[in-house]
Formats: sequence, structure tokens, C-alpha cells
Amino acid sequence: MMWLKTIVKMKTNQIYNDPLLIMIMWFEGFRSEDFSILEKWWVFRSSCSYSGHVYPKIYPRSVVHIAYTFAGHRTSHFFTTFNCIFPHRRTFSDLSSRRPIAGAGYTVFSFSDYLLLTSKEKKMWGIIRQNVGGARDLSSQVLGSSMMRLKPITSAMRHYSSATKEMTVRDALNSALDEEMAADPNVFVMGEEVGEYQGAYKITKGLLDKYGPERVVDTPITEAGFAGIGVGSAYHGLRPVIEFMTFNFSMQAIDHIINSAAKSNYMSAGQINVPIVFRGPNGPAAGVGAQHSQCYGAWYGSVPGLKVVVPYSSEDARGLLKAAIRDPDPVVFLENELLYGESFPVSAEALDSSFCLPIGKAKIEREGKDITITAFSKMVGYALKAAEILEKEGISAEVINLRSIRPLDRGTINGSVRKTNRLVTVEEGFPQHGVGAEICASVVEDSFGYLDAPVERIAGADVPTPYAANLERMAFPQIEDIVRAAKRVCYRSALPLAATA
Repeated sequence: MMWLKTIVKMKTNQIYNDPLLIMIMWFEGFRSEDFSILEKWWVFRSSCSYSGHVYPKIYPRSVVHIAYTFAGHRTSHFFTTFNCIFPHRRTFSDLSSRRPIAGAGYTVFSFSDYLLLTSKEKKMWGIIRQNVGGARDLSSQVLGSSMMRLKPITSAMRHYSSATKEMTVRDALNSALDEEMAADPNVFVMGEEVGEYQGAYKITKGLLDKYGPERVVDTPITEAGFAGIGVGSAYHGLRPVIEFMTFNFSMQAIDHIINSAAKSNYMSAGQINVPIVFRGPNGPAAGVGAQHSQCYGAWYGSVPGLKVVVPYSSEDARGLLKAAIRDPDPVVFLENELLYGESFPVSAEALDSSFCLPIGKAKIEREGKDITITAFSKMVGYALKAAEILEKEGISAEVINLRSIRPLDRGTINGSVRKTNRLVTVEEGFPQHGVGAEICASVVEDSFGYLDAPVERIAGADVPTPYAANLERMAFPQIEDIVRAAKRVCYRSALPLAATA
């Protein structure tokens, strides 16, 4: 039986001698057609698309759409002027050229295109968006009934007795960058859309106007490129702060981070310091899929030569980022997207420009005597809320905010376990070879004789992160999981845990 496959490829390239087309033309019997996306704004389902009318159906086909690279990843600035592309948009803005897309379900579309639509077209576009968005609500049976859990609860906020004002984590990071750039002319920020767009999450807001494009550097979408430039500049005494729009993109730059930044001091016998900070959101957010939701704490925490920092509160973010920028070694600074907008009370001490927190020192957020709970980043808030629930049931939980994964504050952790005699670790990363596994190993090695119960690990599900909203909630620890684990360790409950490793 003869079968055929249509390859539809979207290219954003201003150079028409495209390597992909050249490669395709070498294959005998393979028919290829390319045209500018400015001439055909809509891409239809391949089974009934434009490509079906190019050649007889006995041939495999390739349709390559070539378009200009209009703007950056978050449209901070245009690479092509609007006057250049506007005539094309006007030419193909009639409804007849768009109507087939409602049946096909595929489109190449931008916000500027949306503004050109008629009210009738906007209504149709809204229906298409609703149909696509509905795919996020899938059956929980996909992950199995053992993964069932309740709705998520927002993380608790820790209150400081000496607090003088509230500050969001976003503002804490921004103020730390601002103060360090003002204090040291060698400090500069580099990354995708950190300048004109003021950062994907507005962490670098106002810095371009204050320090100029030489110290707030917008880069192309090439993590390997600007991470390598950052490492090279650190070799020569500058202090770059490299922003990844998400730490999932750091995989593109991992050779520079691990093989260059982390190892250079050792390989040079201490002659080369690499004072560089790699920062950005880490771990799951909301509806960003498997390739944008991974927690890299354990990944980078296993690499000698790196320091890995995981702030929770505004004081953490401010004090630890200032410490990271001043540090002579490379620091991986893992933030959490969902914490950016959260406000925390901050003390007068933390607001001082000289404020700095030591890297490698954990913080006991809540004292207790019955069980130790370790957590980092967003999970600290969940652990604090779980501790409040446990308190009502007569269990006094001590909550440790790790703040740093490498170096790990083993002394504080073991000291707490020797007091409470029980341990539960909490993290959003994968359970195998995770941060919790390292903590449990440390406690078993150093404090085994003090344990009155087996240690428990709570982690994310051992699956790629689902996109469906209800499955996504099930894939990561919730407050109820921490409460159940603590009860089990204290022999108060025998219920199975939903997300323990």
C-alpha cells in the first residue's frame, strides 16, 4: 500500500536560500514547494492543505513557509519595520482567506493580525481559542487513580516580627540588581528581552533607562551564545548576571555552565575565578507543559564548582541575589515564577543596601519538636501551611527553608532531626536522584541513631509534566500530601501517600 506524508515546516528566515530546502531537493521523488508566509497567512491541516494542490498525491510533499522574523520571543522590539509588512497584511485581511481555518483548527496568527479583524472574525477566533483551550481539561485516569488529590491551596506567608513593609519577590530581585549595579560598574545584565521589554517577568524593570544598553544587554534567542559570552566576560573580571526566560532553556547553554563556568577555577589551579550568576524561573508554573516545568535543583546541585541557590521569600530573594552577584564563583539562582507576585513582610535590615545572606546556610522558618520538614522555593510556603494544620492535630513541625542546595546546610538539617527524630522532605522535582534523596542519605549517614521512624520523601510525579490543568495539579506535591506524610511518620495515620517517592 502506498502512503504519503506531508511535511509542513514553518521557517522564520529572511534568507531564501534556506538549507532545509536545499537538503530536500537532493531527495529523488520528493516534491517541495516554498512560498513567503506574507503571501499565504493561513496554514491548513496537512491532509487538506495547500500542499495537496501542488503535486499529484503519489509523491511525498514538503511545504516550507518562509517568513520574516518580526520580533523577539516576547515582542519587545521589531526586527522588521511595520511599514514593510503592513501592505501584505492589508492584502490578505479579507474574511474569505481566513474562513477555512475554522474547520482546520490551525493558524499562523499574531496580536497585530487580531487587531485587523472584524467583529465577526474576532468572535470566530474566540471560538477557536476556546476549543483549543479545552484540551487542558483531561481525565485524571491518565495518571491513575493513585494520583488523585484535592484542589491546590495557596502557599502561606511567613511574618517577620521586625517587618517594616511588604515587598513582592519581583521587587526584591529588581532592587537587588539595581543596588549591585550601582555599587559595582563591572556588574551587567544580559538575556532575552531584559532591556526594552524590561524582562519577561519585569525583574529588570527600569534598569535599561538607568544603566544603558551596555550594561543591560538584549540578546538574540540563543542561550548558548549569550551564556558563553557571559562566561568569557567573567574570565576577564566582569560580573555578568545571565537571565534565562526559563531554566528549561538553560539546557541550550549547559556546556558553558558545567564545562566552562563550573570547572575553570579547578582546572586553572585557582588562577581563574568565574563570578557569574545564572538566574531565572525554575520548576512548574501553570499550564506551560512538560518542556517548561522541570525543576533543575538536583541537576545543577550535583555539579562541583557551582553554587545553587533557591530563594523563597522576598528577604531570601534580595539577600541571596546580592550574595550571588558578589560571589567569586558561578551561582545558579533558581527562582519560582508563581512567587514573583507574592508579597512578604521584610525587615528594616533587609532593606539596607548592605544586606546580604550567606550562601549555604538554611533557615528554620518555624520551630517544632515532633518532626522536621525540609523544603525549598515555593514548597516552603506549602510546608508552613501544612505545619499550621498539623499543629491543630497536636503535631509540632519544624520547617527548614533550605535556601541553598549546593552547598547544602547538612548541619542545620541533622541538628533538627536529632531534636525531632523524624524527617519529611518536600520538593517539586522528580523523585529519583532528587534533592530529598540527598537529604535523606545525609541524615541516615550522620543521624541514623536518632531516627524514630523511616524518612519520607515527597516529590513530583515520575512523569513528564502534563499540560491538562487537573493532571498538572496531580503531578506536584500539595499541602495535603505533606500533612499525610507527617502523620504517617508520627504513626498517626496509615493512609497511602499520593506523591511520595
